[in-house]
Amino acid sequence: MQQVTTRNDPAPSRLTYRLQRLMLTPLFRVLLRVGVPFCLTFTVATVYLSDAGRQEAIRTTIADLRKQIETRPEFMVNELTVEGASAGVEDDIREIFPFDLPASSFDIDLEHVRNMIVGLPAVAEASVRVRQGGVLVAQVKEREPVVVWRTWDGLGLVDKDGYVVSEIASRLERADLPVIAGKGGSKDVGGALAILQAAAPLGNRVKGLVRMGERRWDVVMDRGQRILLPEENPVRALERVIVLDEVQDMLERDVVVVDMRLAERPTVRMNEYAVEEWWRVTEMMAGTDN
Repeated sequence: MQQVTTRNDPAPSRLTYRLQRLMLTPLFRVLLRVGVPFCLTFTVATVYLSDAGRQEAIRTTIADLRKQIETRPEFMVNELTVEGASAGVEDDIREIFPFDLPASSFDIDLEHVRNMIVGLPAVAEASVRVRQGGVLVAQVKEREPVVVWRTWDGLGLVDKDGYVVSEIASRLERADLPVIAGKGGSKDVGGALAILQAAAPLGNRVKGLVRMGERRWDVVMDRGQRILLPEENPVRALERVIVLDEVQDMLERDVVVVDMRLAERPTVRMNEYAVEEWWRVTEMMAGTDN
């Protein structure tokens, strides 16, 4: 009897075939190579970090590492230096400086420090930077006072923009600056300076300016004289007065007030003695005519 031999079928099974086809898919291979490890890692990390004690330990470790880095000598600020400021302004800056030195440069908000310095009345501009060697440098540009402003509260130094830089106890402290007075005087410092410049031919006879009704200026002179200037074109009105004085010596006479508020009708007010003399001479002339 002849024996029949069976041969194995070399073709893969259906499942094996599908697996081989799936392995040839690029997306499946990426998912298998990257996605599965990521999911496993994420799951393990989530389980590990879900413990409150481990979370606190990690936070403490990170905080310690950060502190060790921030407090290294090269990051520490040990000194504050103020440049371009007077002694009084420097004292004010050191007084308002909000940090205790030495301190880490990571803990110092430079913009906040700069804003605090610029907030001082006497400071116009400021820059703050950390210089090599652990020195915090505040570069300051102060406001330059141009007039002394007299108010009911005392004397103040005012810059050209109307900012009150500081207060002084006596006029003698800044005898080199002109004086202005009156409510709202600091709001028109530019106009006051223009008037004072135009009044230069009057020399030392000008004692200062007074703001009237917060809208116009009076020129105060020696011997109790005043020049009342208009709200509009005060410099031109003052120049007319100066011309009259040069031609007729008007201000050398017994004049108390020169009123230039109405450009088309300037008026002059004499002192009491001059008025009495004028009436006496008028009466004498009237009697002579009779």
